[in-house]
Amino acid sequence: MEELLDIVDEYGIPTGETVSRKVAHEQGIRHRTSHVWLVRKKDGMVQILLQKRSDEKDSYPGCYDISSAGHIPAGVDFLSSALRELKEELGYNASPEELVYCGQRTFEFHQVFHGKMFHDNQVSNVYVLWADLEPEDFVLLKEEVSEVRWFGLEECFEKVRRDEIPNCIFLEELEMVRRGVHSGIM
Repeated sequence: MEELLDIVDEYGIPTGETVSRKVAHEQGIRHRTSHVWLVRKKDGMVQILLQKRSDEKDSYPGCYDISSAGHIPAGVDFLSSALRELKEELGYNASPEELVYCGQRTFEFHQVFHGKMFHDNQVSNVYVLWADLEPEDFVLLKEEVSEVRWFGLEECFEKVRRDEIPNCIFLEELEMVRRGVHSGIM
């Protein structure tokens, strides 16, 4: 069965209409996603967990990405979806209180993957979750995630900025997380 997404306005508020995920990406119809960045302090520095996307993904196969992210099914809210994605992709159970809201981003891009145009138009809520775990502590959904890896936050920022690792991370969003972590509000 085709996954249905809410069509949303520029603030992520559902319009009352739905669209299949496939059509949303073919036509660039605005929809919602939740993004969760796992961070920890280790050896005196902040580290951030990146997932490496499965080679079978419809966009950015084999690239490093947000710790956990996903489309929000029609009728579901940002927070519930974030918690569901954490459980599905990483096998991690979190409570709503553990997620720290960093802000909302809207973005749009077009690119060809697997020979087809992919037009993404998203409103995303961005969260941080402090979790002092090792990569082997996660149970990965192999269809989605091939591996997870901790990077120093500043090292990660520079590697993404210089395009030194295959990634699909937007620097604007990584900067949101960086500011939040360094501001002490988390």
